[in-house]
Amino acid sequence: MWTRADGEPGGGERVAPRRSFVRGAVALGAGVLSGCGTSSKNDDAAPDERSTPSTMRWKVQSHVGGDTATFRAFKSFCESVGELSEGQLVFEAFPPGGVVGAVDLFDALRAGRIEAAVMNPAWPADKHPELAFLVSYPLALDRPDQWETWYYALGGLDLAHRMLEPLGIRFVAPIQHDLNIIHSRIPIRSFEDFAGKRLRMPGGLVADVFAAAGAKTVFTATDQVYPALASGAVDAADFTGPAVNYALGFANVAKYIIMGPPATPCIHQPCDLFALLTNAERWQALPKRLQAVVEYAARSFSWNHYAYVQKENTLSWAKYEAKGVEILRLSDADVNKFRRIAIPEWFRWANKSALGREAFASQLDFMKSRDVAYLTDDMLVDETGAKLVLQ
Repeated sequence: MWTRADGEPGGGERVAPRRSFVRGAVALGAGVLSGCGTSSKNDDAAPDERSTPSTMRWKVQSHVGGDTATFRAFKSFCESVGELSEGQLVFEAFPPGGVVGAVDLFDALRAGRIEAAVMNPAWPADKHPELAFLVSYPLALDRPDQWETWYYALGGLDLAHRMLEPLGIRFVAPIQHDLNIIHSRIPIRSFEDFAGKRLRMPGGLVADVFAAAGAKTVFTATDQVYPALASGAVDAADFTGPAVNYALGFANVAKYIIMGPPATPCIHQPCDLFALLTNAERWQALPKRLQAVVEYAARSFSWNHYAYVQKENTLSWAKYEAKGVEILRLSDADVNKFRRIAIPEWFRWANKSALGREAFASQLDFMKSRDVAYLTDDMLVDETGAKLVLQ
């Protein structure tokens, strides 16, 4: 992925990398990834380069579109795969609805209607509850470096493979993005103010925490969040971060942004991780070198995307102010109230499946470690004070 002089990904004049550099970079990336435990037994079945056709074209769809930092970075990522593979693998970039509806991405991947997607991997968690632990959830791990550590050093990537490969999908890489914010048509100033509000949430564990706080949670596909706010079908809606949401017009339909206090700016999805997912059969059909190209490009995309979105965020706040949007911050006391209802929901969701228990147990150990130190044993209790356990 290249970067323009103004800091935006892609576009403008480019200098094509020399083949020796490309091959060296991909080889280095493959070696690093292999050392981090990203390989699996199935990788050995991948065909060698001699069976590679001259050009393979993959349809790749994003769940965020529009003239946004996220979609621009996504298109640049797709272009970079073609460059790094020297034209052997071409990713054709599609916006939401470009091939299938955004809510249909997961099923389309399984069926092979598209070859790959960049999306929230926890969307199908109501059917596959273990997927809830592939992204951030309320008041748990809340920094991008923590999630990178979990995926690439603490077994998270292997768990993601084990969760999704039986469903016919390959989890290639997490994609760092941003915190999420809540846009609201009405002021919400405290934990208690969520009670009775009709609130768009991504479903799963995140939605259940807000339901436990008394909100009436609903799910909509990404391309339906703006219309739901504009029509008043919902009082408030969670979506991505400030820059992307401003570009999508949210400042025109919601006059309030709800955030946590400065030390906890997002209580529900502080690391809104996306993932690069592919159809498992198409992934296994790729030669190992092209698998390495995609893995390398995805990790580069992840951090370039994250940094680019953060830069755009810094420019967006003045635009909200000019539109008259008010930023409302919950208090530390509100965060503690959310934490008391969130922790039992963590355990309830983990106990829904064996892989969910395994994933959450490793994240719980990490949160209790001296490196993170977010939790102590006396915090792991339900509303009656009884100790919470993994069954």
